[in-house]
Amino acid sequence: MKVTKAEFIISAAEKTQYPSSGYPEIALAGRSNVGKSSFINRMIQRRNLVRTSSKPGKTQTLNFYLINEFFYFVDVPGYGYAKVSKKERQKWGRMMETYFESREPLQAVVLITDIRHLPTSDDIQMYDYLKYYDIPVIVIGTKLDKVPKNKRSAYLKRSKETLNLQEKDYLVPFSAETGEGKDQAWSILRSFL
Repeated sequence: MKVTKAEFIISAAEKTQYPSSGYPEIALAGRSNVGKSSFINRMIQRRNLVRTSSKPGKTQTLNFYLINEFFYFVDVPGYGYAKVSKKERQKWGRMMETYFESREPLQAVVLITDIRHLPTSDDIQMYDYLKYYDIPVIVIGTKLDKVPKNKRSAYLKRSKETLNLQEKDYLVPFSAETGEGKDQAWSILRSFL
């Protein structure tokens, strides 16, 4: 997909703040600092629309980005970050649950993982949660450029097995550095829009 327009619309903490345009939405979930912002920036060919940070836990609201005046990428807070208070994590959890369980324009969730490591218990819990609510999942294994070519298929296999991916779900190896996997990711995303 050629992205000609991409703009930040709103940071929403409550349902009443969600955009009311009715455009389809693709949410992005993943551990703090796994590369959600880098994924969005690479997909839309922009360096800094979504700010990246070396400090985990920066995204604390649902951030809506309108792409081509056609659909939204919705960046949700990262999970698994210990330096945020338990109370704050619970608040984020409720905010995300409200969104995932009630948002009609939500078409699919991109679950970002680090292909170099086994999916964590938090990744598995998020995947299982989304499957429970029958939300389509596209797993993106980032940092592909850091994995030797001869080990990639083994890394993908272990990710599929650890998450216990269902047949209708996708696992896309991806590199925000090189753009590898971008065309495949767009091809899959388009099928949900």
